[in-house]
Amino acid sequence: MKISILTVTFNSAATLQSTFDSIRTQHYSDIEYIVVDGNSTDGTRHLIQTNENIIDKSISEPDKGIYDAMNKAIKLATGDVVGILNSDDFYADEMILSKVAEAFENDSVDAVFGDLEFVDPNNLSKVVRTYSSAHWNPKKFAWGFMPAHPTFFVRRKYYEKFGSFKTDYKIAADYELLIRFLLVHQLKYKYLPLKMVVMRKGGVSSSGWKSNFILNNEIMRACRDNGIYTNSLMVYSKYFRKLFELF
Repeated sequence: MKISILTVTFNSAATLQSTFDSIRTQHYSDIEYIVVDGNSTDGTRHLIQTNENIIDKSISEPDKGIYDAMNKAIKLATGDVVGILNSDDFYADEMILSKVAEAFENDSVDAVFGDLEFVDPNNLSKVVRTYSSAHWNPKKFAWGFMPAHPTFFVRRKYYEKFGSFKTDYKIAADYELLIRFLLVHQLKYKYLPLKMVVMRKGGVSSSGWKSNFILNNEIMRACRDNGIYTNSLMVYSKYFRKLFELF
């Protein structure tokens, strides 16, 4: 079973090598690794060149944002299963893709996800927060919760069947896509009870009140676009849970 891993990047030279290293050290061998760069100017392209032994396909050209870049990568993918590894993230250990492949050996499994760990970008051994998908279910979309998208793997045929990321979203196109796949089209998913991906804190969806405002408005839009009733009180109530996660 071939697994296509997609990394989109723009001026990520400071973090990209650890992403590459986590691909290189995976025990699972049937990997197609695709890197889409938005025409970086900071040394990212040099890193791509020096790691070309693990990269099967790469392009470097201007894009219309992160979701446009992800869609380009999806079109290049030929694997049975597709996963996305962001350019400042890395896999928690060398067995992650082996465990993902094992889960997909069951033909009834359409998608897989697990847990995400946020770390201090200046001290990668310092865990800031854990994002557990253990108790998630599709009804929670209306309350602003989704499974940890960086841990999401899905059979490639569903991107072809149901579409990819909507590029008119700034931050929450991943939320909308997961609603479409897991609730509207009811893909059969499996939760893996393990830490799958480590993310440096401070990404685009968690970088201040303005980003959170845009994110939550887009979450409500994603729900409305897919026939889910929600409101601002329901969506913003999730922050009480996040307080508990910090402790």
